[in-house]
Amino acid sequence: MPAKHEENPKTLRIDFHVHMADYGYMHPWVTEWIRKSNPAGFDEYARRYSDPGAFEELLAAEGVDYACVLAELSHVTTGSCSNEQVREFCRRRSRLIPFCDLNPSLYTDLNDSLRRKVEEEGFRGVKLYPTYQHYYLNDPRLYPLYQAAQELGIPVLIHTGSSVFKGARIKYGDPIYLDDVANDFPRLNLVMAHSGRGFWYDRAFFLSKLHRNLYMELSGLPPAKLLTYFPELTKHSDKVIFGSDWPGMSRIRHNMDAIAALPFSSEGVSAVLGGNAARLLNLG
Repeated sequence: MPAKHEENPKTLRIDFHVHMADYGYMHPWVTEWIRKSNPAGFDEYARRYSDPGAFEELLAAEGVDYACVLAELSHVTTGSCSNEQVREFCRRRSRLIPFCDLNPSLYTDLNDSLRRKVEEEGFRGVKLYPTYQHYYLNDPRLYPLYQAAQELGIPVLIHTGSSVFKGARIKYGDPIYLDDVANDFPRLNLVMAHSGRGFWYDRAFFLSKLHRNLYMELSGLPPAKLLTYFPELTKHSDKVIFGSDWPGMSRIRHNMDAIAALPFSSEGVSAVLGGNAARLLNLG
């Protein structure tokens, strides 16, 4: 058994993957899935944490210093949480970091649109949903967005792997298409949400080792299974980022503590739970 380690009590903890509990519109099959994952009064839970102050209090109680709050414009498959909704939710909230979504079916000028979102509206990252919005990640339509994100120095978080929601197309979640993107934009930090969940764990792990600018993110993955999915994960802590997928996965502290109990070094725990994310988000 590996030696137990003591985590540095000053370790910065960042949740790189949080959704708003109250979307502007959410399809009923998504709502029902979340209720099954949170059976004890989820409707009241969602109403309570639709208030940003209450949500910051929840993050503090869960031991989270910062959380990335994700917009989503997936009208066909999951629902819509608009960029405006996320921007207002995060406004003047020190723990909350807004990520926009630019669905290429809705935005025609992705370069200028992303620049406006970042430079004028205060977004600090962008989330892509290829499985829900039906495009391949190396689609030339997306290259202006990647170029802008690289020049702006913001991370791009990408849904990879499977989905249980009606209308999703899993083929678009294959992380192999990020091989092109990572090569073509070597200064762009790319983060694979769910790390190829279900189908492509080995592919996500290999690609993150191959490309300096490509990271794995652990949202929606049970910590007890991580070393089954990724046997060498603890040797690779410089390329791994914690995310919860709240509110679908509501026990943030529990998952962070479970990851901290894996046989990482103390430096590895600090990197996974916050250090790597802080570097990508330019948090000094």
